[in-house]
Amino acid sequence: MVMSASWKNQLFLQILLLLSCCRHSSTSPTTTPLHPITLGPTGNKSVILRGENHTEKVELSQPINLTLECTWMGNQKRLPNITGYWRKDGEEIQDSHLTVQFENEKYNLKREFSISTEKDLGIYSCVFGSEAHTDFILAAPQIGEMRDKPIVSYVGDSVGIICKMDKAKPKPHTWFWYRENGTDKDRILINPQPHRYEINNNDKEQMTKLVVHNLTQDDSGLYYCGAVYGIGSSMGHVELKVITIMEPLKPFLAILVEVIILVTAILVYEKTQPVKRETAGDVTNAIQKNDPPQEEDNKPEENSWRLRKF
Repeated sequence: MVMSASWKNQLFLQILLLLSCCRHSSTSPTTTPLHPITLGPTGNKSVILRGENHTEKVELSQPINLTLECTWMGNQKRLPNITGYWRKDGEEIQDSHLTVQFENEKYNLKREFSISTEKDLGIYSCVFGSEAHTDFILAAPQIGEMRDKPIVSYVGDSVGIICKMDKAKPKPHTWFWYRENGTDKDRILINPQPHRYEINNNDKEQMTKLVVHNLTQDDSGLYYCGAVYGIGSSMGHVELKVITIMEPLKPFLAILVEVIILVTAILVYEKTQPVKRETAGDVTNAIQKNDPPQEEDNKPEENSWRLRKF
């Protein structure tokens, strides 16, 4: 009984301690953690250059501290050192010149870049003197292959235009649609014209679909879809051609006209042939009447031949 009572006392004390801890945690003030603005994870892209030039595509979906590294195996000259530097979009990056030593049978050039906005994307090049260079094309994930041929639809119908991102690539944050307007692009908004446009985004399939209703010939042109990421956006385009129902019949109508012309020419020719034949017959009969009979002229010759024989 004594042990049972002591066990109960210990259990009661533990419960009191637990309640006091809970009360203390509930009454203590809570602070909202601050989320620092960072560029994202650090990345590294390396290329071994064995020729004179090389192009490498790098797709980025978010801001990043990116280290680009070029290794050139050199050429027949094998100079002990050369001048190396970096370019962005064809322009030399300031303070990027340095002397690159030929070590371990290769030249090596390395630099870290802060890619935080869409303006930072572009073509970065590492240059080894005037001998060789490597181009890194930094861009947002590119949309999958689009239709090469235009989508053809008819006046008054509805048409769906699809843009799709490869599932192996990061999922876009959102999608936008644009329509070409001369040298500019106008964004397509559903609210002003709900009966004309319809946009359906499928996050699972990483695709978007634009539906245009009540088509007119003025709807013909280029339509652009944009996949938006944290670092920028990528664009793809499809051409739409709206025609009337008579458009596909034009080749057949042209053939029909040619057939009618040919048949008419044949009929006219056949009708003129009997007239030509009758005219030719009349001329022949007239010639035969004017010519003297040849049988009577030949008889004296035959008789004279016979007399000589006897």
